[in-house]
Amino acid sequence: MATTTPSGVRGGHAKHGAVPAAATGTPMTHRQIMEALSGLLLGMFVAILSSTIVSNALPHIIADLGGGQSAYTWVVTAALLSMTASTPLWGKLSDLYSKKLLVQIALVIYVLGSVLAGLAHNSGTLIALRVVQGIGVGGLSALAQIVMAAMISPRERGRYSGYLGATFAVATVGGPLLGGVITDTSWLGWRWCFYVGVPFAVIALIVLQKTLNLPVVKREVKVDWGGAFLISAAVSLLLVWVTFAGDKYDWISWQTWTMVGGSILLGALFVLVESRASEPIIPLRLFRNRTITLASLASLFVGVAMFAGTVFFSQYFQLARGESPTMSGVMTIPMIGGLFVSSTVSGMIITKTGRWKVWLVSGGVLVTAGLGLLGTIRYDTPYWHLGVHMALMGLGVGMMMQNLVLATQNQVAPEDLGSASSTVTFFRSLGGAVGVSALGAVLGNRVTHYVTDGLTALGPQGAALAKSSGGGGIPDLASMPAPLRQVMEVAYGHGVGDVFLYSAPAALVAFLLTLFIKEVALRTRAAGHTSGASGASGASGATVPENAAAPVKSVQAVESAQAAESVRAAVATAPVLSLPEAPAGTPVRGTVLGAEGAGVPRAAITLISLTGRQLARAVARPDGGYSLDAPGPGSYVLIASADGFQPQASTVVVGDAPLPYDILLSGTSGLTGSVRAAEGGLPIEGAMVIVTDVRGDVLATGRTAGQGEFAFGELVPGSVTVAVNAPGYRPTALPVEIGGQGATRVEAVLRSGALLRGTVRAGAARRPASDARVTLVDAAGNVVATATTGEDGAYGFTDLDSGEYTVIATGYPPVAGSLTVAGHGVDSHDIELAHPGG
Repeated sequence: MATTTPSGVRGGHAKHGAVPAAATGTPMTHRQIMEALSGLLLGMFVAILSSTIVSNALPHIIADLGGGQSAYTWVVTAALLSMTASTPLWGKLSDLYSKKLLVQIALVIYVLGSVLAGLAHNSGTLIALRVVQGIGVGGLSALAQIVMAAMISPRERGRYSGYLGATFAVATVGGPLLGGVITDTSWLGWRWCFYVGVPFAVIALIVLQKTLNLPVVKREVKVDWGGAFLISAAVSLLLVWVTFAGDKYDWISWQTWTMVGGSILLGALFVLVESRASEPIIPLRLFRNRTITLASLASLFVGVAMFAGTVFFSQYFQLARGESPTMSGVMTIPMIGGLFVSSTVSGMIITKTGRWKVWLVSGGVLVTAGLGLLGTIRYDTPYWHLGVHMALMGLGVGMMMQNLVLATQNQVAPEDLGSASSTVTFFRSLGGAVGVSALGAVLGNRVTHYVTDGLTALGPQGAALAKSSGGGGIPDLASMPAPLRQVMEVAYGHGVGDVFLYSAPAALVAFLLTLFIKEVALRTRAAGHTSGASGASGASGATVPENAAAPVKSVQAVESAQAAESVRAAVATAPVLSLPEAPAGTPVRGTVLGAEGAGVPRAAITLISLTGRQLARAVARPDGGYSLDAPGPGSYVLIASADGFQPQASTVVVGDAPLPYDILLSGTSGLTGSVRAAEGGLPIEGAMVIVTDVRGDVLATGRTAGQGEFAFGELVPGSVTVAVNAPGYRPTALPVEIGGQGATRVEAVLRSGALLRGTVRAGAARRPASDARVTLVDAAGNVVATATTGEDGAYGFTDLDSGEYTVIATGYPPVAGSLTVAGHGVDSHDIELAHPGG
């Protein structure tokens, strides 16, 4: 049985239960969701773990395999590159095939890549196998968000996204800690950094097989392999250039021009292919939505900050402070704590309030501040200073990372959910890959500079020490003489500080982008859920009488009225369940809130069973608070309604303990105005007024009354377009922002537009001339319009300003004549063409 929202109730903010479209159509309870999420979160854990666990082990890994500084960077970049390039493809496949099967395939690819990477005997092989790992990780990263969206409504998703954020936090910074412990344990060794995730992946496969059941929509599909190749090639070529520029060749060189130009060309070809593909990997139409565009760009810059912390902290603690791999992981705990707390707390509060933008903006401030402060660190910076800086950065990343995806998912149709989610994840991964490559090159350059300065300061002794220590590769501090070790620690401490300082502008850009993201109320239905209400999705089928003497009712007003009536009728006719006086039941308490967060007094709250029986009723107190008793544990429907607000139905899951449950009602707004003529300002009666939303869907229509007035009620706040037209006037369209409360007023001014028409005749019999071309020229000599006559010889021009015109007709020998147009009404002008030779 599916929980349905009454017809016409849309855009509501009430807290809604998790309502997935399960394979059977039955809503999943909180327990079922958590069971399914356990396997999903486990898969997500191993995906993130594989990206971070090698961080603290890399110096030992590269030294053991005989690699240099470039190999150090590419072990990280290779996985990020393949993850970035494959993310859009996984997202598109999720729109076409079974999401459950795709998650399992991604886990299998990850397991194979991990096992083989642990067997690698040279750095080249390891890098190649990290590419395989990255493909699996890309699938798990993209599909985790997509599967959650298919099971859980956007409003409730904030709560569960907190679990995802916490998992991400533990794996992000716990990975380096675990990798350090494994590396420092003699009977394990660094190869177990790749093996350790395999058991978790196998367990995740088993759990997902038992608990995850999602619908599979089977249809003919066309996978955009051309787009997948082009986007992969464009990103790969760009990252290869970023990695080697300044090392293998100069930043300004023929290699740079070739690689950057090639990447731009491949990107342009990708855009061309996507614009023509029937099933594009990244539907370009998604970027017409401002929120999706801004969230994708913000994710790009957030990725720079997020991955910079996980990669370069390990080098700082081991090479600048001389810590072991294990302690290197322990000392990053302030960042994991901040990320864990902010992602969990923000998810819970978003579920309760429906407000998410404040978390994005606050997160941008904290990330920027944290990276700016981290830019001041040196090798001897007090740890408590460093801990505060890391905590600020972790708090900011936790607030932004999942909520950018949440904001995007709330803006798209179910069929585009996978593509939209993976697009944001793609840009975040792209930012991380570019950030690691570019900042790694910056670190190498700055460290070389600081080492040179340090050795120069030591004089001749410095040159001797440098010669005795060898060159290239990752330094082994333990084997270095004390003076040279001091120089290396200072160089890496200052160099890593510079890396964070250069990352701060990226975080600042992400913060600025979030300021322009418009907050849209979170939907209360999961993407895969289909309501049984027939009228909930549009305005079609509703008619509005065109009565010039009465205010106009909008289509949404009719629907909302029908919705409110259906809710009241359902409550009034539902049989009341007779409950024994004892026990009293399980209390459900909370506050009914309006859009501004104020309590809604005297709101009616009704609790009904899933079979439609009324169980309890309550009326909100003056402060909006309410309390009623549920018969006992189970799932129920809670209905709230109040004058001036859209009614809201929510599914609640009651346990043995009292349930706190706040309800946020969406207020309705009005649109009023008048239509008058530009000449004289006289009101225009009977003008047609049409209101459309940003997608072009008609929200309301009607005609103006005797004084040119019109009024629409029950409109949802937001951007709309008001189009006005009337006979004898030029039509106009106005962009209007409907406020959250009260009525927004708009004045429309129509300019007069005359109609010129006539008939072209020819010959002695003055018969209508067909195919004659008529041209209208204004007093300045500009061609205003042209027309070609039909069989009846008639022509016509509309929306003309007053003034002098010349009419030219050709077909026989041309004829020209002048006339004066009054600027309104209808003017007639017949034309006679002379017969050739007449």
